[in-house]
Amino acid sequence: MQSKPILVIGATGKTGSRVASKLEAKGLPVRRGSRSSKTPFDWEAPETWAPALSGISAAYVTYFPDLAFPGAVDKLESLCETARDSGVEHLVLLSGRGEHHARLGEDVVRNSGLDFTIVRAAWFAQNFSEGYLRTPILAGVLPMPGGDIAEPIIDIDDIADVAVAALTGEGHKGELYEVTGPRLMTFADMAQELSSAIGSPIRHIPISFEDFHAEIAKAGGEFVADVFTAIARETLDGRNAHVSDGVMRALGREPRDFTEFARNATKSGAWSAAA
Repeated sequence: MQSKPILVIGATGKTGSRVASKLEAKGLPVRRGSRSSKTPFDWEAPETWAPALSGISAAYVTYFPDLAFPGAVDKLESLCETARDSGVEHLVLLSGRGEHHARLGEDVVRNSGLDFTIVRAAWFAQNFSEGYLRTPILAGVLPMPGGDIAEPIIDIDDIADVAVAALTGEGHKGELYEVTGPRLMTFADMAQELSSAIGSPIRHIPISFEDFHAEIAKAGGEFVADVFTAIARETLDGRNAHVSDGVMRALGREPRDFTEFARNATKSGAWSAAA
């Protein structure tokens, strides 16, 4: 039984909360890292890093809102130095598919001198149910740029399962897992699937990146809107229009389909007005 705790950075986020819960369900000691946690971790307060990293065996590393945000890669490099000085053995980094700055972050971890696993993820399905697109979905629309570009959108429970496997199992160190859903879908396809699951029409509205920014800002503010619009401009150009086998290689099974995500999210009340 593992004695040293595993640090989950971003333990209140979409993936971090799931990773922490899944580790705890295995009976493993977990240190939840967030600004409000018992042992706080704050990317904007480097003095919190060493105490959070002290005495742990491994860490799941996410950067909010995204590694594409200015200054993120430099902070990640400093975190790796602190982790090395603290005796951490293994880092599992969540990265973004098709993002230049995310690749720079991957290189930082790869060259840190620590054991590492990189989980490079496609767009999150849960952005529709827990993130900045939930509000327009409630209004019956899916406003997205990118035209007919197709994405192999991923259920983040799969991301969490891959991260937990990497943190707890053998054979994952030094691996890059590019994780996607099992099929390519346009945003119009996603709107149709959501309509079927929710039982009311969701209409895809092709919009400009400027309008996309305005929509996100309504739900998440200018800070989040700036980051995700920059990512959309970079990645919604067809570069990610292919599926990858990261989930199969890490877990020995196929990734969850978007249909399953939409049905499960509906059953859980994700799109009820009171949720």
